[in-house]
Formats: sequence, C-alpha cells, structure tokens
Amino acid sequence: MPKGTNQKLKLIYLIKIMLERTDDNHGITMPEILKALEVYDVSAERKSIYDDFEAIRELGIDIIKETQGKNHLYHVASRQFEIAELKLLVDAIQSSKFITEKKSHELIKKLESFASNYEAKQLQRQVYVSGRIKAMNESIYYNVDEIHAAIASNKKLKFQYCQWNMKKELEPKKDGQFYIVSPWALCWDDENYYMIGHDAEEDRIKHYRVDKMLKSACMDIPREGRDKFNEADMVGYTQRRFGMFDGEEETVKLLFENRLIGVVLDRFGKDIIIAPADESHFTIRVKVAVSNQFFGWIFGLGEGVKILEPETVAKKMQEQVRRVFDQYQ
Repeated sequence: MPKGTNQKLKLIYLIKIMLERTDDNHGITMPEILKALEVYDVSAERKSIYDDFEAIRELGIDIIKETQGKNHLYHVASRQFEIAELKLLVDAIQSSKFITEKKSHELIKKLESFASNYEAKQLQRQVYVSGRIKAMNESIYYNVDEIHAAIASNKKLKFQYCQWNMKKELEPKKDGQFYIVSPWALCWDDENYYMIGHDAEEDRIKHYRVDKMLKSACMDIPREGRDKFNEADMVGYTQRRFGMFDGEEETVKLLFENRLIGVVLDRFGKDIIIAPADESHFTIRVKVAVSNQFFGWIFGLGEGVKILEPETVAKKMQEQVRRVFDQYQ
C-alpha cells in the first residue's frame, strides 16, 4: 500500500479521530478508522492501528474494543472531563454575570473540544438566570491577568476606575487619574469579581470591581498592607458587606423569627452564634458594614427581623424607612 503524504502525522490524526468520533455510546469500526485516516492522506493497515492503539494507551487515552454482532467497535473509554462535569462548567459559564456574552461562547467552544462530536451537541445548553445582565467590559480578562501577575510578583497595580454614565459608557472617575493599589486577592461575590487591595493613602483594605477597571498595569513598586490584609479575614470581609458596598463597620444585634434561620445561615455562615430569645425568635450579634444595602436587606425581610443594638444603627434604619415613606407621599 503506497504511503500517504501525512504519514508522520498518523498517530496525531488517529487520536483526533478517536476523540472526536467516539465516546462511551458511540464506537467506530476498523474499516471506518482506515477510511477516516485517508481523508487526512494517511494510509494504514489493521495491524499498525493495533500498535498505534497501544501507543495511545501509554499516552493515557484508553481505547476499548467491543463486539456488536459481527462488528468490532473501538471507542475512547475515559476522558479528562466527564460529560456531566463539562455540562456543569457550561452552566456556570452561561449563568455567570461576570463573563461577557462573547467570552461565554468562546469558552464553551473550547470546552467542546474535551468531548466527542456527539457529546459536544449536549453542551449547547441555554441556562436562564432571572435578571442576569452579562458584563460588557471585554478588558476584564486582561485585568484579571494583570492582577494575578502583580500578586505573584509582589508589586503594586495601577488602573483607572470607572462608573457608568447616562450614555451607557464607562467613564473613569477622578478625571482619569490612576488608582495605585497593592492587590492581595480576588474575590467573587454576588455574581461580580472584585480585587481586594490595600489603599496606602487611606491605609486600609478596599475592594474594586474588576469589570470597572481600565488600563491596569503592574508597577515596579513593592506591595504594602500585608498586615492589614491578614487582619481583614477575607471570609468575614465578604459576609460583612452587602453587595460589597462599603460602610462603617459595627457590631449589631438582630432579632429574627425562627423561620428565617436559613436566611441567616446563608448570609453569615454556620459559625454564627444563635441565641434563643423566646419560643419564636432568636438573636445574633454580627459585624456588618452599615450601608443602604444593609438596611435594604433588613427591610426586605419585613417584620421577621428587627435591629436591637446599637441604638444609633436602629435610628438610621428609622430614618431610612421614614425617607422612603415620605418619598411616596
């Protein structure tokens, strides 16, 4: 049999054929394998394919032979990702507010390469999340890369921080002046990605939404604020902030109806100390950033929750309720 022009690539094309055309539910016969190789201008004999299968197995790709009637079918038995795992990753990408529509399609297309052609069709899933708005800033991936680079090299990061205007455009704050921050971590909260860093001017830990950062660049200046970051307790940091909005941190005592225990555990975690108040209520003490978002969370729970202490925070809640009431008079 004359050799094809791509004989040197025979093993690569054989792997490509097996990965794309076979899985646990779909096999391919030896004649079909030989015909598929001919498309790539590769000629082969049965015996050489058996030897190639052994080489492929040594590479970690398990090729299984099964008999169906008079036919012998060959297929890839195990892959780097199970189809259920790929579906989970696709769902996470589709439902993520942080990932733009364009990048979602690109990532899912790449995930399809880990599945057979048959399984890849199952990854064309539509996951609908109520009220989801995908991020619109494509530079977000560059920002993440720069943040990781700054953290790894122990350097400060400079960037412009933006806000949306009425033209639906991102415009830099402070007239385009660059922020200079020591980045220490990346944090995911409420479907948004945040950089946690130390602001040297204010000497405190602050957070910045990654999708609102522009022109980020690693600087040749050592980071500062390690002690402040270590003191911050990142798990508690995100729990204390509602929607990651800043505010003066205070320890508050809250009274809840027993039916809201799940809400409290979802918000503050299982380590929170629960103190029974009576047969129908319990109290907790938590440190929170007192902000409009915190009051909005309290308001949303209606009569099931009440701020007991400190009195100053309770009065601020009264003022918020009165302000909203007056607005609708």
